[in-house]
Amino acid sequence: MKAIRRYLRALINPKLMSTSLRVAALVGSMLFVINHGVALMQGEMTRGRWLSAGLSYLVPYGVSIHGQYVSGGVPRGK
Repeated sequence: MKAIRRYLRALINPKLMSTSLRVAALVGSMLFVINHGVALMQGEMTRGRWLSAGLSYLVPYGVSIHGQYVSGGVPRGK
């Protein structure tokens, strides 16, 4: 449980956020276009698609934070 709390704190750590926001913007945009580009162009974006689109950005952010966290980008503490 401690590890989860430390990871959740890492999600809002300013030292890690800058890189992760850039990763999320780039990778998330690519995923958005791949998965929802046609629906957006055709005006077929439903509420469910918008929620899924949000995950296209949140997942790369979380993965980037995790990568930085496990590689020692943030002190783990006790």
